[in-house]
Amino acid sequence: MAGLATAFGSGASTNSIEEIRSANVIFILGSNTSAQHPLAYARVIDAKQNHGARLIVADPRTTPVAALADEHLAVRPGANLALINAMLHVILREGLEDRAFIAARTENVDALRASIHDCTPEWAARLTGLDPAAIRRAARLYAAGPASSILYCMGVTQHVTGTRTCAALANLAMLCGMVGRPSTGLNPLRGQNNVQGACDMGALPETLPGYVRAGSEEARARFTPLWGNFANSVGRRLTEITSGMRDGSIRAAYVIGENPLQSDPDTQSVAEGFRRLDFLLVQDLFLTPTAELADVVLPASSYLEKQGTFTNTERRVQLVNEALPPLPGTRPDWRILVDLMRIMRPAGTADAPDYASPEAVFAEIRKANPAYAGMSYARLAAHDGLCWPCPDEEHPGTPILHVQTFSRGRGLFTVNRFDVAEGACPGRGDVNGGACEQPGPDMADMGERPDADYPFTLITGRLPTHYHTGTMTRRSWALQREAPEAFLEMHPDDAARLGLRNDWKVSIRSRRGSVVARLHVTPEILPGVVFLPFHFAESAANVLTSHDRVDPVAGIPALKMTAVAVEEARA
Repeated sequence: MAGLATAFGSGASTNSIEEIRSANVIFILGSNTSAQHPLAYARVIDAKQNHGARLIVADPRTTPVAALADEHLAVRPGANLALINAMLHVILREGLEDRAFIAARTENVDALRASIHDCTPEWAARLTGLDPAAIRRAARLYAAGPASSILYCMGVTQHVTGTRTCAALANLAMLCGMVGRPSTGLNPLRGQNNVQGACDMGALPETLPGYVRAGSEEARARFTPLWGNFANSVGRRLTEITSGMRDGSIRAAYVIGENPLQSDPDTQSVAEGFRRLDFLLVQDLFLTPTAELADVVLPASSYLEKQGTFTNTERRVQLVNEALPPLPGTRPDWRILVDLMRIMRPAGTADAPDYASPEAVFAEIRKANPAYAGMSYARLAAHDGLCWPCPDEEHPGTPILHVQTFSRGRGLFTVNRFDVAEGACPGRGDVNGGACEQPGPDMADMGERPDADYPFTLITGRLPTHYHTGTMTRRSWALQREAPEAFLEMHPDDAARLGLRNDWKVSIRSRRGSVVARLHVTPEILPGVVFLPFHFAESAANVLTSHDRVDPVAGIPALKMTAVAVEEARA
């Protein structure tokens, strides 16, 4: 969100999922779309097989969607930004940019041009492991369009360069005029069904509902009439919260529908932080590893047992109705929260709000977030949802953003360097006029790089049959039958060099811990790279990952690049 918001003024997906069907070119980066986002993947398949779309996929694994690609860029982990900057170089060098769009709707293109002057495909090849000719083909294909769409996911964002890579993708779209039209734009595929809605409601440390900056006078003016006095200050990011637990600055935690002891990086450090708390409250459907540490567990209801709305990856607000009554002893989240607010209000203050229903909560959402103002439960039901912004009740919703102008006015080209270890620039074309040597593959921005002790780069991800930490899906016998245990993907050359065989149990060890998984030897992953899904508590991938290597802007951990060693597991 930070990268897109800087470029466009909005960090949300620019186009609808349905428009993927009509794209001429689809560029998928850092997303195993077939496993993670089946609805988007179905549109990719339709576009490719029935409408002649060309497909570019950048991924170190040959996933099902990569196997369909016209151009599969098997990029090394951590080198996404180098790839995008090289594509930008090719487009400008060969005059493939949309000059009319750039002149009419953008600013700062000269700074961009200077910053990627020396980011040639040959420069990028040393970092990405790609053939320079393949980078040129991908750049030309994307620029030709005429309608090119970008899909990306956590393979982009969960890196040290995550924010810069998102901003570079915005540069790519603007440079070719691929924004504000059907079947173009950038579509960040959200990791869960209501990530977009959570952000819209203010579940970010820097913002309140509607992306109003916390601590600002605008926030005070907008929300004081709704809430009275409130905590108008910037909060902490996830990794800062767990660090605060360890250093004692955070003494209590309230965890709702999340399992940090499996999903957060460096599990041992996370567990240490939770154990130091004075009080831990967990609200969930099942007794997760996190809930097992709790002082109090509040049993919640599932989505089938409550009413409300979800806002999905395309900004579509959808109404969900209760299909079953809550199980005895459980309650919907909204009801639990309302009762807690009433109980915890300081003595002598105004009464806490006592909403009568989820629809009453939504009525306040419409006041707090102008993008939702024109929506109502009746309209959402009648239209199968509406895409925000929807400012009034006559408005049809907005499937495509930035049609006439960007949210910030003109789109901003940003400089997103890929720094060498000494902290210099990606070549002598420094926008500030400096100079540096052409960098080699030893780059500061590539995260935790392998070495003699930890020679492999671990990437983590999801499977089609399980979801997140498996809290729900691993309780399904049918899904558990399809994927009963963790496995480690490794290239045959690496397995042969280590004397390991397919189906053996192997130990995967990082600087933070070790886990055991079954070896899956496959040519569909780059040599030197291994893959481990993170659904399995008994082989928890995040025991291995690091919490101290984060994107400096967004604070997101570099979960997709961990140095590990692999050996046969000893009994």
